[in-house]
Amino acid sequence: MDNLALTYWKQDRWEEAEKLSVQVMETFKTKLGADHPETLTSMANLVSSYMKLDRWEEAEKLGVQVMETSKTKLGADHLDIFTSMSKLASTYRKQGRLEEAERLGVQVMETRKTKLGADHPETLLSTASLAHTWQDMGKSSEATDLMRSCVRLLQLRLGLDHPPTQFAISTLNELEGGSYEG
Repeated sequence: MDNLALTYWKQDRWEEAEKLSVQVMETFKTKLGADHPETLTSMANLVSSYMKLDRWEEAEKLGVQVMETSKTKLGADHLDIFTSMSKLASTYRKQGRLEEAERLGVQVMETRKTKLGADHPETLLSTASLAHTWQDMGKSSEATDLMRSCVRLLQLRLGLDHPPTQFAISTLNELEGGSYEG
């Protein structure tokens, strides 16, 4: 059932993915417990569905629960925590809670730099997300500089034609109003 929900998600069938994700989460909670890693993963998947459906309050509520339970169960430095924090930062950004989004975004990016390296794809995704937040905060110069760095590292790590690199270039073009091509 979880695989089918992920298939729906990849097909942009958000409502179907959300309904199935709720069933999966409830089943895992009943059979494995609310703090089991599989349950937490299913909850995180549901947060992603809520985000795609622009259901920000539900995404926030469940996202905070996943993050806090994961900290207790897995430890505050476990990398899964930072995925939850990143989703929560994006949720805050979409809600216009930019200072909270920035605080979490900086924490996620810095921790991933330390634990994974500055050029790791997860670190670079965090970097791009923080650049979006800074742009929304009116910190255009900082956002553009951060995104340039992100694009450069993505090109070195993944190559020019890789989808995350292309997405980052597109974002940089939006920030600069130009035509960065690498």
